[in-house]
Amino acid sequence: MTEIGLPSGVRACLFDLDGVLTPTARVHAAAWKEVFDEFLRRREGPDCRPFDPVTDYDAHVDGRPRAEGVRAFLASRDIELPEGEEDDPPDAETVHGLGNRKNLLVVEKIRTQGVRPYPGSVRYLEAVRDAGLRTACVSSSANARAVLVSAGIEPLVDVRIDGLVGRERGLRGKPQPDTFLAAAHDLGVAPEQAAVFEDALVGVDAGRAGRFGYVVGVDRVGQAEELRRHGADTVVTDLSELVGVTA
Repeated sequence: MTEIGLPSGVRACLFDLDGVLTPTARVHAAAWKEVFDEFLRRREGPDCRPFDPVTDYDAHVDGRPRAEGVRAFLASRDIELPEGEEDDPPDAETVHGLGNRKNLLVVEKIRTQGVRPYPGSVRYLEAVRDAGLRTACVSSSANARAVLVSAGIEPLVDVRIDGLVGRERGLRGKPQPDTFLAAAHDLGVAPEQAAVFEDALVGVDAGRAGRFGYVVGVDRVGQAEELRRHGADTVVTDLSELVGVTA
């Protein structure tokens, strides 16, 4: 292992954004809760079972493209909605309408509150680049660039594969490995030469499915064993734990 906690053959690091580089997973979870709770109250009344920002978020929406997250959560409640169109207004009761409402809330929270990165993640990004490795941000979010800029870490990222790029290229979202594979390709490395860093179970699934050289699970919510079961080679609570790690 190198002094950044990775096998010596790794030449690039592919980082998920929300929950790995920045604490914006909490922003997304809060926005999903607001949207789904409002929808459930309209549909089922005030006694409806609300969206849980931990268990429902982790199981159904974390790491997934927006529309897929809507479908997965609604399916967990035996609810079906029309798909609608990608540009549906945010008050439309369609899959895309709910997703667009959530996106508006996230954009507003980023604009008004700003984003601060995890200090340990900044330290690790700097260590990785000092070691000569290339870096990518791989996120299902359409707002990834805005988050990177707000957090002040965009200069530390060589390649960005986000929800917008995924849509343009027709890439399948996590747990499929397409977005990570695209990032490795853009960085000029083979999958076995890249390490994946993920806090979402579907993201770890994607890293394992893509046969990447190393998969690091980042446990921010107490799911270390689940991350290992899904295929993480190691699990940390903060990326700074990897700095100075050698065999």
